Amino acid sequence: MKKTTQFRRLLASPQVEFLMEAHNGLSAKIVEEAGFKGIWASGLAMSAGLGVRDNNEASWTQVVETVEFMADATTVPILMDADTGYGNFNNVRRLVRKLESRGVAAMCIEDKLFPKTNSFIRGEQQPLARMDEFAGKIRAAKDTQVDPDFTVVARVEALIAGWSMDEALRRAYAYREAGVDAILIHSKQSSPDQILEFLRNWDTGCPVVIVPTIYFATPSSVFEQAGVSLVIWANHLMRSAITAMQATAATIMRERSVASLEPKIASLAEVFRLQGEAELAAAEEKFLPKTAPIVTDKVPGAV
Repeated sequence: MKKTTQFRRLLASPQVEFLMEAHNGLSAKIVEEAGFKGIWASGLAMSAGLGVRDNNEASWTQVVETVEFMADATTVPILMDADTGYGNFNNVRRLVRKLESRGVAAMCIEDKLFPKTNSFIRGEQQPLARMDEFAGKIRAAKDTQVDPDFTVVARVEALIAGWSMDEALRRAYAYREAGVDAILIHSKQSSPDQILEFLRNWDTGCPVVIVPTIYFATPSSVFEQAGVSLVIWANHLMRSAITAMQATAATIMRERSVASLEPKIASLAEVFRLQGEAELAAAEEKFLPKTAPIVTDKVPGAV
């Protein structure tokens, strides 16, 4: 089944489904092996992996290249965090073409201004895009896509920016009217109250996606009962990797040895397995010559 079709089925599932964050090919492989049916290619996590801020400091081509490695490493669909679309409607059109050609199933664009800032950094100071301009981006994306199952998700940032619930709903309905396939409603409150209020006032005909990074203590059953289609665990592999690497580096520096760590970290054999070494070995057996190489003592270039 096409990855785009897989993603559409996740959105249409009668039960709540989950996407797990990944930020490179290795983490994407780990997400799939853990059993997740889809991957969130997090802009924050990819930026952090490159050592830059989540302020569009990594170029869109660098982000797309990273996501391409993730798509190549996995068989499940990827929803790419495409920030604001990296410009105006024309940038969005080019992005859609590039994502489709690289096997990315879906993209999520947010209604802020380029360059964007992470939603959890001074959110109230972040201006929102004009609603009609952002709706134009959605129409451009849907008009450009070739695969009818490619999915465009509109991320509504009104609540993050301190606007009213009425404004969040007004924008969400405008984006649905523009043809978007799903709405991601974002909140930075520690409780799910804003999300649940939005859902009570939302037309269930259009799927809703949420990112419970701050209201993480809420049971997933609450989201399911409220009609959420997709939950994104948005940055947890990146954050756990930071903790593990900091601890490992500190231990080696303190002990001037790796002996105590070897039993606690992944073996080289596991690294090679995740990289697909077995497939290459099988391919070498199939395609390389079976005869032994000719050995000569002649010096290269000698007569």
